[in-house]
Amino acid sequence: MARIRRSPHFKDGVFQNPGGTARTRPSGSARDLAKAYFDKDGRSRRAPHGDIPVHPTTLADISRPPATGLRLTWMGHSGVLVEIDGHRVLFDAVWGERCSPLPLVGPKRLHPVPLPLAALGPVDVVVISHDHYDHLDLPTIKALAGTDTLFAVPLGVGAHLEHWGVSADRLRELDWHETTKVGGLTLTATPARHFCGRGLRNTQHTLWASWVVTGEEHRVYHSGDTGYFDGFRDIGAGHGPFDATMIQVGAYSDFWPDIHMTPEEGVRAHLDLQGGAAAGALLPIHWGTFNLAPHPWAEPAEWMADVAGEAGQAVAFPRPGAPFEPAGSLPTDPWWRALSRPVPRVWGRPSPGDGAPQPRGGDLDLAGDR
Repeated sequence: MARIRRSPHFKDGVFQNPGGTARTRPSGSARDLAKAYFDKDGRSRRAPHGDIPVHPTTLADISRPPATGLRLTWMGHSGVLVEIDGHRVLFDAVWGERCSPLPLVGPKRLHPVPLPLAALGPVDVVVISHDHYDHLDLPTIKALAGTDTLFAVPLGVGAHLEHWGVSADRLRELDWHETTKVGGLTLTATPARHFCGRGLRNTQHTLWASWVVTGEEHRVYHSGDTGYFDGFRDIGAGHGPFDATMIQVGAYSDFWPDIHMTPEEGVRAHLDLQGGAAAGALLPIHWGTFNLAPHPWAEPAEWMADVAGEAGQAVAFPRPGAPFEPAGSLPTDPWWRALSRPVPRVWGRPSPGDGAPQPRGGDLDLAGDR
């Protein structure tokens, strides 16, 4: 608490978002929110119609070093194994069956994990973006507590891990703009626009963060959960450009526009991080694994493919568990389409061959001021 109170981002008893207050509770009426969630047609679109084609990650996939020095394996939701310049970094590891405080209630995963946690092999550092249940998973942390891996977490989150059996000497607990070294890597906690808490009474006493990881040859960025804000430009100017970004593009809604990004905003954030240029590889995260918002299950991928194509930005769409190297051939097969009803277009570009304009979902100008 002494470190928390000294933080320049802690004011009036709570951590503050960059740029001022962000709405962390759903806006609009409870009736409208319930209608969005329980609409029969909408509910049928919020889950895949069939089994998600998970790549069963094997030791052969991840035991040989990446040819280019950088390899990413999306484990589902926001979990990514990053193999960078001879080190292994695991972001937001969630191997549990539900993202919930209760074992039998709450959002259940829509696909199995690509491999058992014990089969993952040694990891140099586990990076946590914030303490929400779909990013900080009790069963996963308890399993990792029995290894010798280090944990990099935002300020205040270390208390959870110590309570669950992780010794304090294995924690690297950072405020925004602080850095730590793990082997040949430099990890920096960077700002994000979100909130924290693992209960109904949110005390805002644990910080949320995005993360920059820099090795000898490569650098990557993981957004955690965040709304769009001008700070992406500053992060890019200070730490970029990046070989790959992992950007949250799912679980958005008009009911909470300040704390999650749409795919259109996600592309804009990536371009900001890259100094305004379409460069590096973008990996969409925070979609496909849990049903956490009213939008159709496949909409983040469809919208992302569309708006990134318009911006000329390379995007990777791997099946969960399938490793890829950002400097190599990116996975681009739209595998989700076989499992999804047609997604109603709510963004700006017309469908191919359709000259009629469509209603917008975000009203962001990708060609505008960044």
